[in-house]
Amino acid sequence: MDKKARDVSILDLRGRVDYADIFILCTASNARQARAIADAVRREAKSKCKLNPLSTEGFEQGKWVLVDFGDVILHVFDDPMRSFYNIDSIWTDAKRLPVPDVEPSEDTTPLLSLP
Repeated sequence: MDKKARDVSILDLRGRVDYADIFILCTASNARQARAIADAVRREAKSKCKLNPLSTEGFEQGKWVLVDFGDVILHVFDDPMRSFYNIDSIWTDAKRLPVPDVEPSEDTTPLLSLP
């Protein structure tokens, strides 16, 4: 199973909303991949940062999986949902943070990796 997220955007929402500082948006090819990406991020957050999500929504359907870590919220969309909701355009004035180039190591699964 390929867990690579596409079209990753990291939006800095500090000072714009009071419920989160960072939105991470990414696209999966299908529901199965969306669930795999969200699950990999949850596992990495728990093992590397001792951080459990406050909530996860949409995991069963896999069309739009939201993983809320408090200050950071991960949105994993399938292609149609990313286009339909177009969250990127809602926050056009938000600063875009650089997406780290994450390479998997032998003992880890990357949080997000780019092709």
